[in-house]
Amino acid sequence: MADDKRRPLNSTAASLLGFLHQGPMSGWDLVALAQDRIGDFWTITQSQVYRELATMHQHGLVDKGEAGARDRTPYRITESGREAFTEWIARDPGPETIRVPLLLTLSFGEFVEPERLQRIIAANREIHEHRLSGYLGGHDEQRISPFERATLDFGIRYERAVLDWFDRLPELLSRTSRLS
Repeated sequence: MADDKRRPLNSTAASLLGFLHQGPMSGWDLVALAQDRIGDFWTITQSQVYRELATMHQHGLVDKGEAGARDRTPYRITESGREAFTEWIARDPGPETIRVPLLLTLSFGEFVEPERLQRIIAANREIHEHRLSGYLGGHDEQRISPFERATLDFGIRYERAVLDWFDRLPELLSRTSRLS
């Protein structure tokens, strides 16, 4: 496909191309790697992976290998795929969009029974405690790149900030004054 007719990559496709720089991988491998490496801050579903691989193959960004064990088909990034990834990674990523399901529920908390809301809050706190524990104990900082280390540091700081917020939440929820 000609460079001037190439459609811009979406973030899912670009992420997959980024992972394929490490070598050929099946869709299954890519799903597992995405969950491990970026799953805490960027969601990629199995159906998205296979849909994007098919589209990228159609556009010449990846080559599709022969099916191997368990019908896993390896994909390899092409030169055109490397060029598309290079264009994507050099762009300004733009502002982030915060989507926190707990905050959506909490914003309408007056409609949730107090005991139910407390269970929801406790369950979410546990998720963040578990994630922080994984960040603190699950990585050999000598074996990861400085870029992965910076991402890990953000995750650690983010989870600590969220847990601090959970500590303040009872006080915040007990305030009776409201804006009129």
